[in-house]
Amino acid sequence: MLMRTDPFRELDRLTQQLMGTSGTWSRPSPMPMDAYREGEEYVIALDLPGVSPDAIDIDVERNMLTVKAERRPIAKADTVQMELSERPLGAFSRQLMLADTLDTEHIRADYDAGVLTLRIPIAERAKRRKIAIGGDASHKQLAG
Repeated sequence: MLMRTDPFRELDRLTQQLMGTSGTWSRPSPMPMDAYREGEEYVIALDLPGVSPDAIDIDVERNMLTVKAERRPIAKADTVQMELSERPLGAFSRQLMLADTLDTEHIRADYDAGVLTLRIPIAERAKRRKIAIGGDASHKQLAG
C-alpha cells in the first residue's frame, strides 16, 4: 500500500476527477512544451509521457501547427485493484501559429523518452545575408 504525504496534491487530483478535467477530443487538455531556436532551426519539445507514437497526430495547415495525442488506459486484469491513479488519461492538444519565417514544408518529428521534438528549419528568406553595395565607380560632377 502506498502512503501519501502531500495532502494538496491529493486534493488537486480529487478536484480534477470531480470536475472531469481529463481531456477529451472535443475539449483536450494542454500539453507542456518548450520552444527555442537552435542554430538554423526552431525547436518545439512537447511532453507526452506514456503516449504511444501511433496515438500522436501532427499536422500543419498554412501556418497553424496542431499536435494531438491520446493517452489510453493500460489494460488491466479483473483481479487488479487500483490503489493510486495520478497519471492523466484522455486527449491532449496544442496549436501554435508559426511565423512566415519558418519552412513548414520540412518539419521533422522525433519521439523519444516521452518527449515529442519538432524541428522546423528557418526559411532561406529569413536568414541573415550580406547586401552588396552597387553603383557606378565613376563620379559625375554637376555643373551649375
